[in-house]
Amino acid sequence: MNIYDISKKAGVSIATVSRVLNGSDKVSNTTRKKVLDVIEEYRYTPNAFARSLGLNSMYTVGILCSDSSDVYQAQAIYYLERELKKNAYASMLCCTGHQLEEKQKCLQLLISRNVDAVFFIGSHFVEESPESNDYIIETAKKTPVFILNGELKGKNIYSILCDDYMASKDITDLIFSHGSTSPIYLYRTLNYSGKKKIHGFLKSCENHGITTSEKRLFSCPGPLDKTCTILENIKESGLYFDSVISADDELATGAVKYALHNHLSIPEDFQIAGYNNSVLSTCSTPEITTVDNRVEYMCVTSVSLMMQVFQGQDLPTKNMFSGSIIEHNTTRKG
Repeated sequence: MNIYDISKKAGVSIATVSRVLNGSDKVSNTTRKKVLDVIEEYRYTPNAFARSLGLNSMYTVGILCSDSSDVYQAQAIYYLERELKKNAYASMLCCTGHQLEEKQKCLQLLISRNVDAVFFIGSHFVEESPESNDYIIETAKKTPVFILNGELKGKNIYSILCDDYMASKDITDLIFSHGSTSPIYLYRTLNYSGKKKIHGFLKSCENHGITTSEKRLFSCPGPLDKTCTILENIKESGLYFDSVISADDELATGAVKYALHNHLSIPEDFQIAGYNNSVLSTCSTPEITTVDNRVEYMCVTSVSLMMQVFQGQDLPTKNMFSGSIIEHNTTRKG
């Protein structure tokens, strides 16, 4: 007798049985009694030790992120944990950093704790070298893997991601439509998501007659003040630019500081666009036009997919959704 058998005998979902076992108050008394009656009839013992040995389940999932202080990743952690709790699941969080060896160690730690699924936050977990992804592919043979905003093909691996290419192209098109002639692009990493954003920017530039757009790409791996320095260096190099499109809102905030320091009027003289629709975009003065890559929707969808996988449903391994532009005060109107 396991949780799946109980759900069938009681005529309820696996999630409902899980809630009853974990003492959730989000179950009606009638439904709770129905489940408990089945448990009593078949002498099922719903304690943690029995779950780990008999059911191979602790009603716990693993979450891996590279940096929990990152605004985007912190948002994803919050929404994931919120949705997991709604489904009576707990979570274990590992912050891996960016080194492959540490990622592998953290994943092994979670698997050793008998987690029921693993969530990877961000495309930086998908390595350039295919063999470097073997540790994820091997894990997926035993435990469902969900990659948020990244894509890796393999059995039992589910990718849930925003169409970063199109969103980046759209926001660059918007900057052009509002009068920009010479945009530049700031980015942090060249992971899966980062490359998609860059390709979107380059495509928009190509469509608007800029043939040397690769020379308008600039890496900004450091903190906010370094962004200002990099922009000053670009200006001193002689490259003219009248707008900045960035891979995240923190870089866009650095561009705002650069513009104010150089007495550029925003958005009349200088336009700026960010990405992620984070709190940074509205804390800035002026508020920053940004791309909403719908992190909450992504997390809700991911947990929903997990529950469907547990119920044995056949699901697509790639789920892509569209981002949307949130216009604030760093781009011109109309």
